[in-house]
Amino acid sequence: VQLQASGGGLVQAGGSLRLSCVVSGSIFDINVMGWFRQAPGKEREHVATITWSGRATYYTDSVKGRFTCSIDNARNTVYLQMNSLEPEDTAIYYCAARYGGLVASTTALNPSKYPYWGQGTLVTVSS
Repeated sequence: VQLQASGGGLVQAGGSLRLSCVVSGSIFDINVMGWFRQAPGKEREHVATITWSGRATYYTDSVKGRFTCSIDNARNTVYLQMNSLEPEDTAIYYCAARYGGLVASTTALNPSKYPYWGQGTLVTVSS
C-alpha cells in the first residue's frame, strides 16, 4: 500500500486548505484511514479518522467543527478540508492506513497501529 499526501502550504490564520491523500496498491482490505500531525518538538497526534466506506468519521476535539474528512472511493483519495485554521494547527500532516478497527477506537487513534504512511505535507498557519 502506498500513500501520497499533498495540499499543504502557508496560509494566514482563519484561512483554509484541503489536503489530499491518494492511496494505491493492495487497498482491498483497508478499513480505516487516518490523518495525523506532528508539530516541532511534539509527538505525532491524531487529527481525524474515516472508514474506507466514508460512513463513519471521528475528529480530535481541537479540530471538531473546523476540519472535515471525506473519501472519494472512485479516486482512492482521502481529503482533509481544514477551515478556520489557527497558528496551533501548524504541523506536518500525514495520512495513514490500517486494516480493521473502528474510527474512534483506541487503536485507530494510535499512530503506532498504522502500518502504512504517506510522506507528510507541511501546513504553516501564520498569525
